[in-house]
Amino acid sequence: QVQLVESGGGSVQTGGSLRLSCRTSEHYSRNCMGWFRQAPGKEREGVAIINTFGGGTIYADSVKGRFTISQDNAKTTLYLQMNSLKPEDTAMYYCAADPRTKSYGYVCPRARDRYDHWGQGTQVTVSS
Repeated sequence: QVQLVESGGGSVQTGGSLRLSCRTSEHYSRNCMGWFRQAPGKEREGVAIINTFGGGTIYADSVKGRFTISQDNAKTTLYLQMNSLKPEDTAMYYCAADPRTKSYGYVCPRARDRYDHWGQGTQVTVSS
């Protein structure tokens, strides 16, 4: 059974930092993976996406320059470094993966329906 387990969420003040981790039971070495978030009453949105075969990344405009997505060399842990956090970053954050392998340089989509493996989420709360 595929498992994605997020950790690292918490409560911080505006301007603070958090590092989210997502441990996976699979080795996603040629896949699209991403961090998504969902605030109450809002749609789930892709904030940071990575093609693990080549490392190409895509970010939502709202987090560019503040968030960084990365993967460990073992290809079993996905990270999201979040700096300069704002109250509008408050949401449940989810890790996701597309199990279908991708070519080097493939531009991964941010659309959530392209990702089949999901974690349970970790809450991030930013207070002003």
